Amino acid sequence: MKIIDISQEVFSCKVFPGDEPPKKERVMSVERGDVCNLTNLSMCAHNGTHIDAPFHFISNGKTVDQMGLVPYVGSCYVARCEGDLTAQGAMDIMQKAAASGADKRILIAGKATVTAEAAAVFAGSGIYLIGNESQTVGPEDAPKEVHLILLGKGVTLLEGIVLDKVPEGKYFLSAAPLNLAGCDGAPCRAFLLR
Repeated sequence: MKIIDISQEVFSCKVFPGDEPPKKERVMSVERGDVCNLTNLSMCAHNGTHIDAPFHFISNGKTVDQMGLVPYVGSCYVARCEGDLTAQGAMDIMQKAAASGADKRILIAGKATVTAEAAAVFAGSGIYLIGNESQTVGPEDAPKEVHLILLGKGVTLLEGIVLDKVPEGKYFLSAAPLNLAGCDGAPCRAFLLR
């Protein structure tokens, strides 16, 4: 079995334009004579590799703690795409994923943008999760429509993954988010098993 880490390192991660980058502060230090090393963290719930719960864009949507773990753990299909992902492209991905027996969690590798038309295909297919390498699903300058289409149908998002060396195909995904009660998103340590 091979373990493939698909997470960004948090303190050097890509940050969505306008978000504060993550910070760490060493509040206790063995070198300074303290009993241990202790670090405080400050970060946005959407820094680095993270999930979006429906509450991110929907006022009465589920929060991270209400999502459970099923969307984030299980068989997935990695597909490669560059540019705008069309409805036909989304249907092609779903067909390949179904043929592999992994059509509930889709990870999109490459510099791809999920269009509203592609989001509608995914949302209508009954999937649990869409993952992508960008810090947002949909166009970076206007992500709301795509988020509403997917999150509105209960499709959770896994954003900021690293798939540059991952071939297309079926994998086992583990991307459980931190259990942050009442939050719209949460960081996670995502990895694939093959």
